[in-house]
Order: sequence, then C-alpha cells, then structure tokens
Amino acid sequence: MSLALDAAAQDLLFREAQTANTFTDEPVTDEQIQAIYDLVKYGPTAFNQTPLRITLVRSEEARQRLVTHAMGANGQKTLTAPLTAVLSVDLDFHEKLPKLFPAAPGIKDSFFSQAAAREVAGTQNATLQAGYFIVGVRAAGLAAGPMTGFDFTGIDKEFFGDGKQKSFLVINIGKPGADAFHPRSPRLDFDEAVTAV
Repeated sequence: MSLALDAAAQDLLFREAQTANTFTDEPVTDEQIQAIYDLVKYGPTAFNQTPLRITLVRSEEARQRLVTHAMGANGQKTLTAPLTAVLSVDLDFHEKLPKLFPAAPGIKDSFFSQAAAREVAGTQNATLQAGYFIVGVRAAGLAAGPMTGFDFTGIDKEFFGDGKQKSFLVINIGKPGADAFHPRSPRLDFDEAVTAV
C-alpha cells in the first residue's frame, strides 16, 4: 500500500532528513516559526492538553546564558545556529483545559488537581508535541538539531525561575551548513520493531 504523501514529501520529512550539527547564517524568521507552529498545533495530545511551550532564543545575551548549561559540543553548535528553541512542559497546562477541552470543563480539577499527575501527563504529551515540532521544522524546509545534552535544571532556573515550566529538549534550527550531517545510523527492520498479538 502506498502512502498518501508523495515520495518527495516523505524524503523531506523522514528519509533524507537528519539531525543537523552545523548551520548557515541564513536567519530563521518569525513568520517561518509561526507557520511551523500553526501546522503542528493540530497534532493530538490527551484531552487536547497541549502542554508544550517553546522559548525562542535569538539574542546574543540569551544564547550566552543558554550555552552555560550545554554539555560537550552542544554549546558551540548552539552559538552558531541562527535560532534555538528550548522546549518545555507547562506544569500549569490544566488551567487552559476549560478552553482547550470544553466538552469536559471539569477535567481540569478531576484529573489534574495534583501537581505530580500534571507533571507526568504534561511530560508525556509535550514530548509527543516535540516530535510534531521537529517534523514541522522539516516541513518548512529547515533542519533541526535536537539535543538533550544540557543541564535542564540549570536552564529552568535561568529562564523559568517561577518553576511553572520544566525544559526537556533544546533544538537548533536553520539551513544545514557544511558537513552538517553524520553518516546515517542503522534503523531497526519492521520485524524487529513491530509485533502483532
């Protein structure tokens, strides 16, 4: 069975897309990021909770603050990317549920009154949204360089001092530069990853 997307779109989003390690200095515009968000906001989350928050790091001052929390080569990658996004979980996402899930206005309190429950659900669903965001970056003709090699506790103190957001991923975004990609690593075959029961 063929896919609904044509081969070029499949290549753009998946087969030829890779994590970028270098970028050109071509800027990533606010309009591009708006278009990406306006596409990926439709990805599903449980109860439409949409707990992902995206902090765009553009200024030199903010970039320097961010890289103090980077591990290894991630700092240099971040300094040379035209745009960096810090992805975080809004730990008070439940406050927006009456708007986002009007079919069950009481769910805000019946399911998510406890902070621990919100953190678990929010982290699961924001991680799901992060995948949508990466595919959206690719759909815009840009490359993404997602990284977990950061001190996220440090980032949270630096950028989200109120404790209401918890970061979990940093993504450099832009046009790929010279030697941007490592050789592609193998993937599991279908019968290694998929089981029917």
